Amino acid sequence: MSEERLNPVLLTFDGRAPFAEALAQQMDMELVPVELHRFPDGESLVRMCTRLAGRDCVVFCTLKNPDSIIFPLLSAAFTARELGARSIGLLAPYLAYMRQDKRFHTGEAVSARPFAHLVSTHFDYLVTVDPHLHRYHRLDALYRVPCTVVSAVPLMAEWIRRNVEKPLLVGPDEESMQWVGAVAEMAGAPFVVLRKIRRGDVDVDIEVPELEAVQGLTPVLVDDILSTGHTLSKTVVALLERGFGAPVCLAVHAVFAGEAERLLAEAGAQRLVTANTIEHASNAVDIAAPIAHALRNYLKSIV
Repeated sequence: MSEERLNPVLLTFDGRAPFAEALAQQMDMELVPVELHRFPDGESLVRMCTRLAGRDCVVFCTLKNPDSIIFPLLSAAFTARELGARSIGLLAPYLAYMRQDKRFHTGEAVSARPFAHLVSTHFDYLVTVDPHLHRYHRLDALYRVPCTVVSAVPLMAEWIRRNVEKPLLVGPDEESMQWVGAVAEMAGAPFVVLRKIRRGDVDVDIEVPELEAVQGLTPVLVDDILSTGHTLSKTVVALLERGFGAPVCLAVHAVFAGEAERLLAEAGAQRLVTANTIEHASNAVDIAAPIAHALRNYLKSIV
């Protein structure tokens, strides 16, 4: 008789965060926080206090501050394999190092590629949510392991239908077109895309087209990442100056670098709404169910 298959393990660097607990419960997984110790000299040590031999492991790690966690993350994967794990997947709801996908100046690293190499070396598969794909249109152009991209678009559209009367979806720049167009179609709402004129990392201007035909609608700014807030705050101001009501800012990933929340509040944003790929007070779109579905597909396929 074959040995009974043990239930999978969710190894989490986010402790017992609500997202991790909900996911583990949905999938009947053992939730095991990864113990991370920082030594005075800056080195780190990870420890996973459960049996890993013969078990399928999923490492849950949101990569908001990737440089501080990448070695512990890879160390955990290496150790889990060393201790006999059957499989090791990476669940990174927010996937870092997607912006630098081109060598803009001589000698620069194309950071997306070495990061993908590290992940592909230590994990058997990757599950993430709406990565910031630009010049690479698919993750498998970078990663050597199977990748599943979970989309928050249907859930964002559902949130708009339930919470915003007469929405006008607004993309703050040309790069947001893929997000705002898809969400608008599912929400059954009109949309416009503005033009961003960038002069530096935080120095931007927003060019707004003629919008008289859509006056009276509630603007909902849609983007994949809410980072420094400079582009969105400039967009909020530009729309208010043209007579619109206070906009809602809706994004997938709540990075909130620097003083983004203050900038958006001072600009006049009505509300900030994000998915729970990164834990934040603005989380109102729960992505756990489609992530659980993607993970089940991988776990069922492992012989």
